Amino acid sequence: MLMVDVTLQDGRTFEGVVVNADLQSDIALVKIKSKTPLPTAKLGFSSKLRPGDWVIVVGCPLSLQNTITAGIVSCVDRKSSDLGLGGTRREYLQTDCAINAGNSGGPLVNLDGEVIGVNIMKVLAADGLEFSVPIDSVSKITKHFKKSGRVIRPWLGLKMIELNKMIMAQLKERDPLFPDVEKGILVPTVISGSPADRAGFKPGDVVVRFDGKPVETIKEACIIIFHSSKLPGFSRR
Repeated sequence: MLMVDVTLQDGRTFEGVVVNADLQSDIALVKIKSKTPLPTAKLGFSSKLRPGDWVIVVGCPLSLQNTITAGIVSCVDRKSSDLGLGGTRREYLQTDCAINAGNSGGPLVNLDGEVIGVNIMKVLAADGLEFSVPIDSVSKITKHFKKSGRVIRPWLGLKMIELNKMIMAQLKERDPLFPDVEKGILVPTVISGSPADRAGFKPGDVVVRFDGKPVETIKEACIIIFHSSKLPGFSRR
């Protein structure tokens, strides 16, 4: 059991217990006990954000307590692959609010005072490139904690690449017989014995429809596949 010290804005300090933690998302659930009710922040919906919306960051950068910085939402769905991060596919809110060491774990707040993200990192070699975990994702993670004690993630066993005109031109140049499609998902790799392998996916497949529904983005493909009964052996990890 991991214990942490939790200090509130008014100076009160509590002993906190890390109830659950998800290393892939860097989100943890900490429980503290108080004899009196504690103030709480209202959660918003990160799905309602638009690029250009004003937001503020609250935290303790470089141990400077109760620091607030302001900025805008630069991107609402920055993918982990855009940042060169491997592993599980994730999406972040990108903002130009100043985030430094000590801001991590603090809230990203909209102008209505609602928490719409949890600050997590910045690009060291640049200014104004800061990232937060969307609060909608955090809410899903906490629901997994309460229900299963851990985050259960779907696993297909394949890699996917969204096709666009530039990628299509490169693939056509390498192989003139490559399917002539405008949009879709390229499957470059299928793990042997995985649910995707058992369902019949092959390396080099191009998916334009699944279960009768058109597919243009990886997000669309995942939503359709995860809610479909046509993928035998589909598992969750």
